[in-house]
Amino acid sequence: MQVINLAAQFARFSDHWSPRIAGELNGQHVKLVKALGEFDWHHHSDEDELFLVVKGSFRMDYRENGEEKAKTVEEGEFVIVPRGIEHRPVAAEEVHILLFEPAGTLNTGNVRTSKTKENPERL
Repeated sequence: MQVINLAAQFARFSDHWSPRIAGELNGQHVKLVKALGEFDWHHHSDEDELFLVVKGSFRMDYRENGEEKAKTVEEGEFVIVPRGIEHRPVAAEEVHILLFEPAGTLNTGNVRTSKTKENPERL
């Protein structure tokens, strides 16, 4: 058993949109990511994703039934993006996010871009 200090783990890296694996359980990864600016529009065909804001806030843009919508997620809140929903996180200022998703989930889902991280680093 290991206790993980989130602030200490976030302090270990500074790049944006490059998730790090901080833990694993039951076939799921707990990932930490720092975000700033816009991410790429994408979806995950087979995976739901949980975004928990540890520090800061961000906007989750998403498309549902052909309509573009957005939700703001504040510090201490989380949002679950259901599989198949096209989405794009946007952070006006740096935000620290804990992601909870099935192991092997590609950060850019159905697209490959300069932000795609095939093999996230382990903290």
